[in-house]
Amino acid sequence: MGQIYDAANAVAQHIREKCDRKVELCVVLGSGLGAFVDALEDKVVIPYSDIEGFPVSSVKGHAGNLVFGRLDGKDLVVMQGRIHYYECGDLKRVTFPVRILYCLGCRRLIVTNAAGAVNEAFNAGDLMLITDHINFMQASSALVGPNEDEFGPRFPDMCEAYNKEMTDILRQTARALNIPLQEGVYAAFHGPEYETPAEVRMAQKLGADAVGMSTVPEVLVANHMGMKVAGVSCLTNKGAGLSATKLNHEEVMECGRKVAKNFISLLSEGVRRILTL
Repeated sequence: MGQIYDAANAVAQHIREKCDRKVELCVVLGSGLGAFVDALEDKVVIPYSDIEGFPVSSVKGHAGNLVFGRLDGKDLVVMQGRIHYYECGDLKRVTFPVRILYCLGCRRLIVTNAAGAVNEAFNAGDLMLITDHINFMQASSALVGPNEDEFGPRFPDMCEAYNKEMTDILRQTARALNIPLQEGVYAAFHGPEYETPAEVRMAQKLGADAVGMSTVPEVLVANHMGMKVAGVSCLTNKGAGLSATKLNHEEVMECGRKVAKNFISLLSEGVRRILTL
């Protein structure tokens, strides 16, 4: 067995000792988006710091909890915050929680993030359905190194990184709830600095609609393991050079709070529908 596989199973067993629910779906919440857990019933909250071996984020707006809960009687688990590459410099560590979730039985994953809009037709406060991504992280792929055959193949296909069925459910959900929902390509830089205006222009020319500092490593690893993935970005600001204001994390957090109602409504109803698949 591979080292990561064994380690992920060991952490999963530690989690089962605290909460032994069977969960098939996980939601990963990005900066300022943790309020989604308020929609859950019968919650069991486990701080990451209480789970031996579970990576802990130090970023403001990432509560750092693993939350088991129910929607309409169906179980799911929520990562209330994530660790980023810029915090630890180790993509294996960044993606380790997704490996653990797989070992817990999760086979569907919804990723969310706060992102900057580089499509000039998009505005701060918009929600964007992620249809594809571009990996601009200089650190390259989270799959570099010996392959863990227990998880997946050496060369995983990425033609449908974001599952069409789950993505379509979120699209239909937004339409049913009358929630405006943009669609586009998410580009990941490793940060922690915000992109320069020149990098934003590059991202535009290469087909990106939004930029951020997360998500892509987790999606790569999830696809490696055969998990079905859907993603939503909360566009918290215009990209560098597209507005007169300088970027800051407080702006990201404040915009997350402003769109919380639509975000929670979309995610809650979308998750309900996906759980019926």
